[in-house]
Amino acid sequence: MIRSKTSLAAKSLLAWLRLTNRKRTYAELDRFRRSIESSQAKGDRGPIRSIRRRFDVQRSEVDGRPCYTIRPPGGGDGKRVLYFHGGAYVHQIQHDHWRFFGRLIDRTGCAVTVPIYPLAPEHQCPETTAFVRRAYDVFSAGAGPEEQIVMGDSAGAGIALALTKALRDEGSPVPKETVLLSPWLDLTMTHPAQPALDRRDPYLALTGLNEAARLYSGRLPRTDPRLSPLSGDLSGLGALSVYIGTKDVLLSDARRLRTLCTEQGVPLSYHEYEGMIHAWMLASIPEARLALEEIAHLVDRSLVKTV
Repeated sequence: MIRSKTSLAAKSLLAWLRLTNRKRTYAELDRFRRSIESSQAKGDRGPIRSIRRRFDVQRSEVDGRPCYTIRPPGGGDGKRVLYFHGGAYVHQIQHDHWRFFGRLIDRTGCAVTVPIYPLAPEHQCPETTAFVRRAYDVFSAGAGPEEQIVMGDSAGAGIALALTKALRDEGSPVPKETVLLSPWLDLTMTHPAQPALDRRDPYLALTGLNEAARLYSGRLPRTDPRLSPLSGDLSGLGALSVYIGTKDVLLSDARRLRTLCTEQGVPLSYHEYEGMIHAWMLASIPEARLALEEIAHLVDRSLVKTV
């Protein structure tokens, strides 16, 4: 499905990004490295005040790292979303993520669990992947795969798909739904379309993404499926859904996933929004509200039991 109409609010957001030159954070290496230091210096602050005020927030730990489960008052209806936040594997979770979770809970009555996974450069892919697997085991305990929705944006979407593929490969049940928002699925960053996409993208840039990929991959080749889950067999992964915008340097990843799914006969719910930037579904614009309704449908259609 391709959405072609761009709202005035979205055009204003694009204009603001260009006016303030937000792309410099990813386009200039020194600035990108400073952004990593600044983001990680803030540490874990947990959900923002408005989320704590309106919802039931429970903090737990996996391997000594915080994980937050957010439920509607009264506990919700049993649907569970395990969400991995974006940030190029180097940036902390942002306020927009928490606001998105609040809107999703309001719309669906689900519970959202957010593991705060370890970030590069201090932590690299093998450690992060192992933590993600243990977090999944902890938060899926007592629930069948038909009750599980795994979701993420950007780097978190790459984590989500890598997790689902790992579960399949080891013969474990996979989640009913895997939902990928502006996914970063190939850390090699070698697709020939990406330089042209870089010029259109007002936010991300190949310079910063390649640095983040270097920091996160460490000694692993970037083709490792834990880093680049786009390649290989895509069958047996449950329901897959992708949301992407055309002004996102990662558009080529999403389109390649669509092509591979078609070639392999794998069903994919594909949603491409004309003129949208990276992770636009977290913003306060009409297109984000439309995407939320579609994402909520994916959560609602999961089979649930009352808990």
